[in-house]
Amino acid sequence: MANLQKNYIGGDWCEGSSEIENRNPSDLGDLIGVYAQASAEQLDQALASARRAQAEWATCGMERKQAALMAIGNELMARAEELGTLLSREEGKPLAEGKGEVYRAGQFFTYYAAECLRQLGENADSVRPGVEIDVRREPVGVVAVISPWNFPTATASWKIAPALAYGNAVLWKPANVTPASAVALTEIISRQDIPKGLFNLVMGAGRDVGQRLIESTKVDAISFTGSVPVGRGIASAAIQNFTRVQMEMGSKNALVVMDDSDLDLAVTLALGGAFGGSGQKCTASSRLIVHEAVHDAFAEMLIKGAEAMTVGHALKEGTQIGPVVSESQLTENLKYADLGKTEGAELACGGVRVERETEGYYMTPGVFLNTTNDMRINREEMFAPLAAVIKVGSYDEALHTVNDTNFGLTSGIVTRSLSRATHFRRNARTGVVTVNLPTAGTDYHVPFGGRGDSSYGPREQGQTAREFYTVVKTAYIAAGDPA
Repeated sequence: MANLQKNYIGGDWCEGSSEIENRNPSDLGDLIGVYAQASAEQLDQALASARRAQAEWATCGMERKQAALMAIGNELMARAEELGTLLSREEGKPLAEGKGEVYRAGQFFTYYAAECLRQLGENADSVRPGVEIDVRREPVGVVAVISPWNFPTATASWKIAPALAYGNAVLWKPANVTPASAVALTEIISRQDIPKGLFNLVMGAGRDVGQRLIESTKVDAISFTGSVPVGRGIASAAIQNFTRVQMEMGSKNALVVMDDSDLDLAVTLALGGAFGGSGQKCTASSRLIVHEAVHDAFAEMLIKGAEAMTVGHALKEGTQIGPVVSESQLTENLKYADLGKTEGAELACGGVRVERETEGYYMTPGVFLNTTNDMRINREEMFAPLAAVIKVGSYDEALHTVNDTNFGLTSGIVTRSLSRATHFRRNARTGVVTVNLPTAGTDYHVPFGGRGDSSYGPREQGQTAREFYTVVKTAYIAAGDPA
């Protein structure tokens, strides 16, 4: 088949048992390519090859690992414009965001390339005379990486890079909505000096390939980013084999705007945090908790700002909000827009499908007013360019509202008060807290993760990643007779 993009299994590019089309959500007439879907037998082949290759990789010198990861990272950064354009073309985020994502993905690889040379152990004296103790970390084994479509290159990279750095094999199942970015990253990895079969790309539907993957006894660890329902299913399947799991799931992030805030700054943070990437971010500010003293002025400025945002083709200059990723996502988004109105909220602007020069999944950013925290639009993750404003009468009420959720990924506050900012940092029950910054946007060298239904298992990114990708071994050594 023309333009068929294949899976990468056991060091070879392989056709699958079927194929799917990948179309540009900004222009449905633009066929990006046709992508192979792996069979169950191919998945088993990938797992077997990963097991063999991991044993070799674990014994490789640290400089070989460092060189491979550094080469991947440098190439991603050098090709950020090219691969970022491909990413934006298939996922729909504005071109600047697509380029930035690929560059950041490169930074993940170069960061963990450096970590290859920092794998220091620990030692201690035993409570028993003449006995020394050596504590070191070893690879966990074969890691299944299941990544989402909203950050198809960055999220996969912050899982794949530490997995390889710490001596593991990887079997990657990307989201079927964004296969082009997966093939592009895999092609770069495939050219490195790594054992054949160490890294495998297995594309396919979650109900088929994904389910078989998480149930496999040949998988030692699963790193997943996606929805809460899917995460619960993965955890349930993994526990049958006592497979290690790390999951980043849903969110309902809040940005607090206090009465002493800089309103221009607050609105800028809210617009970027709520509507960047069409709201398709796990860190998006979907709840805007605003003090009553500034509520009306903030709401007016927010609506004006949202209405002024340019919705258009992801690759077109000046576009601030691209299309949502798929027809099913758009349908779900519009249902939430209707749900908010049914619950009694006022949809003050946007939240409707619009047409552009090319056929695509375009939607205007929507702002809900007169909402309460018990509404479904404030309880459930919408993953849409929709934000709900919640009026509160005090800082204490704002903090209570922030914490009144099953989720706990990110939260932020806009204030000039150092004492309030300090109290908020210490008492917001989220894994990430921001002060006078958007809730979206995190660094690669520090831990990332949440609480409640947002995350499960060890944190991702930074040196904390080793807690998931390695196992600890404690060795006791008799010193012997020095004579």
